[in-house]
Amino acid sequence: MCGGFTCSKNALIALNILYVVVASILISVAVYGQASALTTLPIVGGIMACGILLILISLLGLAGAVKHHQVMLFFYMVILFLLFLVQFSIACACLGVNSDQQEMLAQQGWNSVDLDMKEQVQERFQCCSFKSRAIAPNATLDYPSCAVVDGNCCNHMTVTDKCKCEPCMEKLKETIDYAFKLCGGIGLFFSFTELFAVWIARRYRNQPDPNYKEPHAVFPRQNYLY
Repeated sequence: MCGGFTCSKNALIALNILYVVVASILISVAVYGQASALTTLPIVGGIMACGILLILISLLGLAGAVKHHQVMLFFYMVILFLLFLVQFSIACACLGVNSDQQEMLAQQGWNSVDLDMKEQVQERFQCCSFKSRAIAPNATLDYPSCAVVDGNCCNHMTVTDKCKCEPCMEKLKETIDYAFKLCGGIGLFFSFTELFAVWIARRYRNQPDPNYKEPHAVFPRQNYLY
């Protein structure tokens, strides 16, 4: 009968297998978000951390479900509920971040990376500096690769004030916004399933195992009726 011991066990195992897949998706999305901007976005990094933690918790849940281990299931419920709170908060933050806050976070990430990383961003997206740049076309001491990307943006013609690459924020704005919305949407959707998993684990933990046999003890009982 569905709702019995076997059904709860299979449901919990299936949920944890699903969480391994979900965690892989979260990590992939977070990696995509960071790789797209090539900067360190704190909220996206939080999504990646949640994905890694979710994989570890899923392994704990799988072991507890297979063995019907009371201690494992207890810690699984507690940790999974805490993860739900963190993931729900981060997902809401991702969805609630406006363009100005996205720019501020991206600026922090841009300021934290070294010059080589900035040059990689500029060469990849054909842009120069983050938000603003020097007025003089040759004033590129802070961003040596601007001389190269400006030539590409102008089709190797003379670089002037009217012909030069855009700031990188203009090129990354849509990518960063997409990464935030994607991370937030996936995180919010799957965070609610974690509450369901906590309920299933609690139900399964309190159900007696019909196949349970009393373990051998120093003084085993005789004629024990289960």
